[in-house]
Amino acid sequence: MSEIRYCEVSDLADAREQLADIRHHIHQHPELSYEEVDTSRYVAQKLESWGYTVTRNVGGHGVVASLTAGTSGRTVGVRADMDALPIHEQTGLAYASVHEGKMHACGHDGHTTVLLGAAQHLAKTRNFDGTVHLIFQPAEEAGSNSGAEQMIADGLFERFPCEAIFGLHNHPGVATGTFGFRAGPLMAACDTVKIRIHGRGGHAARPHLAIDPVVIGSGLVMALQTVVSRSIDPTEAAVVTVGTFHAGFAPNVIPEDATMELSVRSFSAKVRATLEERICALVKSHTEGFGASADIEYIRGYPVLVNSEAETEFARSVAEELVGAEHIISPFPPIAGSEDFAYYLQKVPGCFIRLGNGEGKPMLHNAKYDFNDDNLTIGAAFWTRLVERFLAKDRA
Repeated sequence: MSEIRYCEVSDLADAREQLADIRHHIHQHPELSYEEVDTSRYVAQKLESWGYTVTRNVGGHGVVASLTAGTSGRTVGVRADMDALPIHEQTGLAYASVHEGKMHACGHDGHTTVLLGAAQHLAKTRNFDGTVHLIFQPAEEAGSNSGAEQMIADGLFERFPCEAIFGLHNHPGVATGTFGFRAGPLMAACDTVKIRIHGRGGHAARPHLAIDPVVIGSGLVMALQTVVSRSIDPTEAAVVTVGTFHAGFAPNVIPEDATMELSVRSFSAKVRATLEERICALVKSHTEGFGASADIEYIRGYPVLVNSEAETEFARSVAEELVGAEHIISPFPPIAGSEDFAYYLQKVPGCFIRLGNGEGKPMLHNAKYDFNDDNLTIGAAFWTRLVERFLAKDRA
């Protein structure tokens, strides 16, 4: 009995130019969250031409492509995101965005292309036994009410059952083709806090007759820095950042109100709850101490992304077979950024993976960022091999 042969990077070599053309097309025509009409149509048409059963408009502009080979009832899901960012591109590339103020500055054009490359190869070889669901998700960058949430609410896992789900994100600053894995919490929960301090306006020359929200807010900015250092276990990680502070309109006027917005990040549900409790209590007591009051809107964003142990080890072993142990970082350091793939992992086990985009390259969400085309065949081969191995004929 001959040994089963799984996909190698070299198997995708002939597809590199085609994949680069696909990515450049998507990069040149970016669409923001909830607006991915043309991108989803383009993706769906490609998948249909390769023989997939394609379901459109799942949770908005989401696309799910399903392919069955063999007789096994086993299933697996792989997800890529499709949306762009409201950034004016400054790369000067021949395929730069043609839409003013919109840009693929996070590599979702590359993620989509990598999964399309795997889709084409899987359809051609059908070297697996079961059903693969390829999930092309909109609105990952939304921050709340995201594409993952909407696809789940639209019955994603009931309509397209997955024993496990896998996703991938490029990572600038790490060598191209290097895979990063971490079981357990990998990416942070991200919450937003909007605070409006209500004081009493007045003349700048008569501050004793006013309740100055600028002074109150300034003190609050500093007080908030103690939440992590004095309320969170030093062995845990958390971030509280005051990102905006707005007050006043003239130098000789004490304004009525001041507003600020916070970004709050954490790596556990317990720490997340403590941060919310302490921030709200501190804002209330601090403002009341000056005779003012405050309105607090605490908006919970994406939860902590927690990779399951078995699926992470499985994905790591696939990558090691494909590129060698020298191109694996495990465990990969925790990332304070957030990702709505976390919602999928609350429903089914799985793993979110990092793929190096090159050392010395512009960071994500940067106007000069570009996905590294050297990763197209590497990523496509990885997804192909992962599906082949997960749905292998001899796998229990």
